[in-house]
Amino acid sequence: MKRLLLEKLIEWKEKKHRKPLILWGARQVGKTWIMKEFGSAYYNNFVYISFYNNSRMSSIFEEDYDVKRIINAIEVNQHVKIIPRETLLIFDEVQTAPKVVESLKYFCEDAPEYHIIAAGSLLGVSIHEGVSFPVGKVDEIRLYPMNFREFLLAMGEDKLFEYISNSDYEKINEFSDIYKELMKKYICVGGMPEVVGRFIENKDFAEVREIQLSILSQYEGDFGKHVSPNDMPRIRMTWQSLPMQLAKENKKFFFGQVKKGARQKDFEKAIQWLVDAGIVYKVNKVQKPAMPLKSYVDFSAFKLFLIDVGLLCAMSELDIESVIQGNDIFVEFKGALIEQYALEQLVSDTKYTPYYYSGEKSTYETDFLIQKNKDVIPIEVKAETNLKSKSLRAYHDKFSPALALRISSSDYIDQGWMKNIPLWCVSTI
Repeated sequence: MKRLLLEKLIEWKEKKHRKPLILWGARQVGKTWIMKEFGSAYYNNFVYISFYNNSRMSSIFEEDYDVKRIINAIEVNQHVKIIPRETLLIFDEVQTAPKVVESLKYFCEDAPEYHIIAAGSLLGVSIHEGVSFPVGKVDEIRLYPMNFREFLLAMGEDKLFEYISNSDYEKINEFSDIYKELMKKYICVGGMPEVVGRFIENKDFAEVREIQLSILSQYEGDFGKHVSPNDMPRIRMTWQSLPMQLAKENKKFFFGQVKKGARQKDFEKAIQWLVDAGIVYKVNKVQKPAMPLKSYVDFSAFKLFLIDVGLLCAMSELDIESVIQGNDIFVEFKGALIEQYALEQLVSDTKYTPYYYSGEKSTYETDFLIQKNKDVIPIEVKAETNLKSKSLRAYHDKFSPALALRISSSDYIDQGWMKNIPLWCVSTI
């Protein structure tokens, strides 16, 4: 399977002022695979070290941060020769070895000739628990589950991938029925690499669901391993409320649906843990749609999405056949799957950070807002075949944006005040 992130790793390798790289990403998104694939294809050799339950290798970093001593010790323990610029050092599961994370600062300052990638499934959680992060001394890249373009490549649909990558809307419109069927499969399968790989091998949706439930179980298992007994119930309640939260027409996160009478301060820590673990996306509301959006964040209102649309299907116990065989996906579950899908494509396959905005008294709401060059662009996501865009029109009439976008299952069309982007073309925005 091809991961598009590989291109960013190649760019990192060729940077003149390259620093050690932190590869962020949740459990099971394919970090280990892509690091090894990159090392194998673009270096003479690579040295892979997992620090999970590996006290022997962790102890090398405990003594001090003398880079030469650390390199010598790794060579002796791993029976390898590490050659600057020719050997890729891969440090995996570094959330269990804080000194390894801290050492990256010294590799950056004292030995930039060594190429190092570090990753850890719960590294974000560990940073907030006291692991000293080498701010300014590392490059950072995030790996997400496979997006729809990567799914097309995995399915052997290279031409369909090419049309989207080239924004060839004439060809995209010509094959819209094929794109729609593939998107339905993607929504059920999701983008977790193990699930995609097994689906390609066997085309068995029952097996897909079995693996998805196993991944969800692993995520919940992390709650018990890495969370205090006092915090775990709230994390679990927040996590289990997500399908219900997304099923609402107004997808703003309501604490009262987690627990009756709950307040934001009661669950802030739980939400932050899920975000730090990388298994939940948080989309913040802005107080007004103005540049820069980040300056107008309303921290009291937000939406939460799962890491993967396929996992949302599994968590919601959604019948796969109803999605594949009919048009239920566009009318049932109140658009939750489609908005989840669109959010994933925005974060994984565009350069934009999505926010959202709602008018006074919630008379209208944008599903997402992005900052594109000097403009704030509203985005409406439509699951239904009825494409009336009352909220988007109300926003347009009030704020007169340079561009308004609707993402739907209809073909690409420019209506002057608004462009309709097919659901399978989010990456072209």
